[in-house]
Amino acid sequence: MELGALLKGIGLGGGLIIAIGSQNAYLLRQALKREYVYTCIAICIVCDVLLIGAGVAGMGEVINNMPGLLFWIKITGAAFLFWYGVRAARSAFKSSSFELDKQAPAVSQRQVIAAMLAFSLLNPHVYLDTVVLLGSIGGQQPGVGPWYFALGAMLASIIWFLSLGLGAQYLIPIFKRPLAWRILDGAIAVVMWLLAISLFL
Repeated sequence: MELGALLKGIGLGGGLIIAIGSQNAYLLRQALKREYVYTCIAICIVCDVLLIGAGVAGMGEVINNMPGLLFWIKITGAAFLFWYGVRAARSAFKSSSFELDKQAPAVSQRQVIAAMLAFSLLNPHVYLDTVVLLGSIGGQQPGVGPWYFALGAMLASIIWFLSLGLGAQYLIPIFKRPLAWRILDGAIAVVMWLLAISLFL
């Protein structure tokens, strides 16, 4: 029974986390630039673990019973996603490429931490998927099943973010070309705008 809940958590949690989203897109971009990659991975993992645990512990039901709070979370998240989409679109139209081997990082660690936290916590999809959906399904497991389910979802999150952040280095030769960065930034802009629009559909 516990093993079934654990595997269910891994499967469902992995399916939700692997889907292309703002958090994954930003982590991938930082990993390709080799800027504070471990910091970004740690933030993603800690945020997901805390949110999954909170959802299974009952936070998902609280959010469902507070439609006003969910509405303002959507407004704030949509504004942030739209703004970052504009930034990514501007970057896509620049003629210069990123210097992946430069010594000084383009942004400070504080800026990266703030952005990674924003992508992890300001996106309403994080709460709808991680807290509400995983929390409600995990809460339905019998006995101690909810915590095995949560553990499975947490393991899926840890494996995914480590794989994405550390595996991106193998794509660096491709992204030494300006066109590859333009395509990536253009795709990120589209993803951000689609996520912002989907919040109100």
